[in-house]
This record gives sequence, structure tokens and C-alpha cells, in this order.
Amino acid sequence: MRHTLWLLALAAAPVLAAGDDLAVGKALFVNGAVPACAVCHTLKDAGTTGEVGPVLDELKPSADRVAAALRNGVGLMPSYKDSLTDAQIRAIARYVASVSGR
Repeated sequence: MRHTLWLLALAAAPVLAAGDDLAVGKALFVNGAVPACAVCHTLKDAGTTGEVGPVLDELKPSADRVAAALRNGVGLMPSYKDSLTDAQIRAIARYVASVSGR
């Protein structure tokens, strides 16, 4: 229940400054999305060591590429379009692109 309320609060949050957006993206990446991105993906900044999906530090995806993967799914990765808002998808995408060195 607490997890659902947290996600609802994020969805209703006002437009955030760039730094806040990255913090929200990181929180969603680590444990806010269900299943969490961190379960499958390695990303140094997030402290994750997933072994199913690509290592994002090596892939260095653009924000557009991450957003498309989140919306549509890729391979074994599910689509998050029904469980994350557009703002949440953009926050994760910006975060991953920013910290992976894109």
C-alpha cells in the first residue's frame, strides 16, 4: 500500500527541476517501477548489478531510447506504459541517459 501511495504522489507531483527529476528517475529505477529496473540492469550510479538486461553504463542509451524501451518493452523486458505515467517514464529515461554517460 505504501509503495502505491508513493507512486501516486510522484504522478501528481508538479513539474520538477532537472536535479529533482534525476532524483525521481533514480528512485523509480532502483525500486519504484514494478518490476524494478535494478533487478535486471547494471547501472553504477544506482549501485545495481542486474544480470538479465544490458549493462547501461556500457550501452549508454539516449533518453529517447530508454523511454521507448519503457513504453514498448524490449526482448524479455516488459512494457511499463500501463504502470508508469509519462512523467515517470521521462524521469527514468533522463536519469539513465544522464548517469550512463550519454
